[in-house]
Amino acid sequence: MKKTIKEMNLENKKVIIRCDFNVPIKDGKILDDARIKKALPTIEYAITQNAKIILMSHLGRIKTKEDLEKNNLEIVGDRLTELLKTKVKFINSTRGEELEKSIYEMKPKDIILIQNTRYEDLIDKKESSNNEELAKYWSSLGDIFINDAFGTIHRSHASNVGIANNLPSAVGFLVEKELEALSILDNPPRPFTIILGGSKVSDKIGVIENLVTKVDYILIGGGMAFTFLKAKGLNIGKSILDEESLEFCKSIMKEYPNKIILPVDIETSTEFTDNNRKILRDISDIKEDELGLDIGSKTIELFNNYIEKSELVIWNGPLGVYEFDNFKVGTNKVLHNIVEKNVKAILGGGDSAAAAANENLSDKIFHVSTGGGATLEYLEGKKLPGLEAIK
Repeated sequence: MKKTIKEMNLENKKVIIRCDFNVPIKDGKILDDARIKKALPTIEYAITQNAKIILMSHLGRIKTKEDLEKNNLEIVGDRLTELLKTKVKFINSTRGEELEKSIYEMKPKDIILIQNTRYEDLIDKKESSNNEELAKYWSSLGDIFINDAFGTIHRSHASNVGIANNLPSAVGFLVEKELEALSILDNPPRPFTIILGGSKVSDKIGVIENLVTKVDYILIGGGMAFTFLKAKGLNIGKSILDEESLEFCKSIMKEYPNKIILPVDIETSTEFTDNNRKILRDISDIKEDELGLDIGSKTIELFNNYIEKSELVIWNGPLGVYEFDNFKVGTNKVLHNIVEKNVKAILGGGDSAAAAANENLSDKIFHVSTGGGATLEYLEGKKLPGLEAIK
């Protein structure tokens, strides 16, 4: 296990905490502050330890000057002040005299939030490329580094790997909790089932290859199911197809015919729109002008049968076009069944986590990850650079 924040002496130290405040913002309002709230235990602990707290996070992507204002972290600083009930001083820069002076003048329990780390991506992508000069500069601002941003732990950036390479480091409570939840994969209870959705098979090949020998069942839904169905010789109409993955689908189904579970019926439409004109089709009866947008009622029942007899379920990716109200039925019904049957489940961030939040089920799920990409790479068996950098 990596060193944790509780093993560090924070007393009167300048502690840089890398958080994940990459929250959705629209019209000057934070639409979902869950990621901010999940960072609070680590920040509050640092306060109790009389640390001088320097918070860092990215927000969105910065490619043009227009991106700077819409991805300004000041609104997050305001929300943190409300949640912590103590002033969080926002510094509208990622380096420079104002930042250095503010940190120099800090007293124990003071909190500073630095502007969006990806502002440094505007020129030469210094943050995202883990620029050595930038990493050393940020490291010079603190005494200790705590990585509590699981959502970016699979990236090698200046604000995580770069600083960790230059300062005594540890993980925060959020990252620790994520790792503890995922450690169940080391010796999973059985039957062990994984649910995979989303659009492209290619995005999940690594997960399938790494886990197919370890799981009992892989339930395939979402757009990626149609590539498997096509590989079986079925007509999929205008449904999404990942042609480059057809051979992979054929070979994996041939090698593990009893593990790969596919839909048996599909909700189709002739248009990729959120309308009520949906037609339930058996998978052998999809018409040429139709595209599949959700799993059907028999598939929901089939998937739920496998889930109910499982001791552990890991889920990554929606089972239908979740942004359309008419085609998120399958995802929601499977989610509710997991909760009703009290099945131990881990949701791998992204749309799966968003679905649980939308249905007010997050606190009833065993673990909802804050990092879809990080969880996916963990499931693939890859090393996570942000984690590897911690001693």
